[in-house]
Amino acid sequence: MERTAYKELLEWKNDPEHKPLVVLGARQVGKTYLLREFGGREFKNMVYVNCHANAFAENLFRDLSTERIIKEIERYYETNIVVGETLLFFDEIQEAHNGIASLKYFCEDMRTLHVAVAGSLLGISLREDESYPVGKITTLRMYPMTFTEYLMACGRPQLTEMVRNLDWEGMNAMSEVLTEYLREYYFTGGMPEAVKKYLDTHDVKQVRKIQREILDAYERDIAKHTKPQVSRIHQVWESIPVQLAKENKKFIFGAIKKGARAAEFETAIQWLVDAGLIYKIERTKEPAMPLKFYADNSAFKLYMLDCGLLACMSEASPNSMLLGSNAFVEFKGAFTENYVLQQLKSIPDTSIYYFSKENSTMEIDFLCQHDDRIVPIEVKAEENVKSKSLSQFINVDHAAKHLKGLRVSMKPYVDQGWMENIPLCAVESYFHTLSQ
Repeated sequence: MERTAYKELLEWKNDPEHKPLVVLGARQVGKTYLLREFGGREFKNMVYVNCHANAFAENLFRDLSTERIIKEIERYYETNIVVGETLLFFDEIQEAHNGIASLKYFCEDMRTLHVAVAGSLLGISLREDESYPVGKITTLRMYPMTFTEYLMACGRPQLTEMVRNLDWEGMNAMSEVLTEYLREYYFTGGMPEAVKKYLDTHDVKQVRKIQREILDAYERDIAKHTKPQVSRIHQVWESIPVQLAKENKKFIFGAIKKGARAAEFETAIQWLVDAGLIYKIERTKEPAMPLKFYADNSAFKLYMLDCGLLACMSEASPNSMLLGSNAFVEFKGAFTENYVLQQLKSIPDTSIYYFSKENSTMEIDFLCQHDDRIVPIEVKAEENVKSKSLSQFINVDHAAKHLKGLRVSMKPYVDQGWMENIPLCAVESYFHTLSQ
């Protein structure tokens, strides 16, 4: 399956000053698959070292001599590692003691060799016993598949290009087809194994089985790595569908359990964020750059990393999601808001917050800083697309800032001057074009 990150891998390969590459992401987002595809296509040979449950890898980094490490790999795998021709790929690097630390020395002593590693955000963040090679590596963050990547996986390259090129007229003509694919994406989400199973079989039970297995693996990770915090992390994790089903999706600690306080659960929330399993979107008090200066970390929303996993965790009926418009409006638009955020997270150099007034119900779903522009975003899952909050925010409260709003809905594209409406399928592509 084609991933947009492949282009970034090519840029890394062709950079004469390349450093060791670290591909990070939550479990099952496709890191290993992508690097193995890349190694097989772009190099004469690839040496793949899986550090998980590998007795050879356990002692491979006992000291940080890159010359010795290379010789032992060549001997063990009966191969030659040749600069410019070989990709040396260490998978599950967090499982090998000193594996991460060794990258500093590959950068300093063997810079011309292409070394790539893949690891879970969770595992690498827990390696407190070894230093992270800041400044000595290039990092690529991977997320679940976006909607345009899903379209490509469905074998619709022309439809994909229509969306990526923001061909509004074409998208309007193909709106029913795009809506059908969007329903499927809400159900499958962007985890590659779930997508592949759906496209191969269209068996919703098998897809749900895979999604549950992924969720079970996350649960095992929670139990394995965080014994003092296990109960609290589980409570936060399991509360997310309930939190998103509220009209106001601001995270409420009392929804976890009666009397819960922020101090009890701050560590648990940060653990889930560090593991890449959830996204924490803080409130900002002012639509001014940089948004981070005006962030209020006491008010925030939590979203799942993947809309398909959210659907599975919520026990939403597959048929209700794949038929009609239920997927778009159920849980007060929770799936749609999570979907929009999932697309936004894949856009480089984009900071994401939300805005709300003190002592007021007025809220802007997302407030994004992208390059030198601040974009207020209103998400609409239903046909009713009146934008009272967005209009008040742009035309009255912050008129002097001359902001232009963005409404994301099921309606076709329209530019109203103070605001553009774009169809839900075009969120990712819209922000990519802002950088061009």
